Amino acid sequence: MTRCSRPVDVNIGVLALQGNVREHIDAFCLAVDRIDPGGRSEVFEVRSPSDLAECHVLAIPGGESTAISRLIEKNHLHELLRTFTGGIFATCAGMVLMAADVADSRIRPLGLIDMAVDRNAFGRQRESFEADISISGIEGGPFHAIFIRAPVGTSAGSNVRVLARIEQGIVAVEQGKHMAFSFHPELSGDTRLHERFLRMQEL
Repeated sequence: MTRCSRPVDVNIGVLALQGNVREHIDAFCLAVDRIDPGGRSEVFEVRSPSDLAECHVLAIPGGESTAISRLIEKNHLHELLRTFTGGIFATCAGMVLMAADVADSRIRPLGLIDMAVDRNAFGRQRESFEADISISGIEGGPFHAIFIRAPVGTSAGSNVRVLARIEQGIVAVEQGKHMAFSFHPELSGDTRLHERFLRMQEL
């Protein structure tokens, strides 16, 4: 199990079934250092119900959403994720899994964010792109967003705060303790979104 080694105070789990797990661990370690250099926290991989039970908050990384959905079921995590009481930070495929409505019968979404998502809004890998976007509530100028076979939100309920849109649709949201993005903030070197997520939590 890969861990960011610190004395334990806040446990940040990264769902490690598929996708870019190491990048999320590194980004959260850096975010913790920037928020509170003397803080006590641990960032670690989550693969099982016992791992999840250790978490205060969780990240669901990008990857292949149908594969991650199957692995969630295989590892007996679906109901535990759906009832998880901490905040969830979800990127790309994670945004698909967090949605209430996904037009793909191969995916059993968690329904934790009241939004509809088109999981292949930007087409194939060659349609991946980068863009500087404005994100509500984030100081310091535009965020350099990396979109890789990205989904997009097509609608959001009244209890969802839409943080960013581009021409194709919704790309960043908050609901309660949760945040979800169609892009990959963990690849940018910019931890402002990770820091905002951690500050949102009642830890």
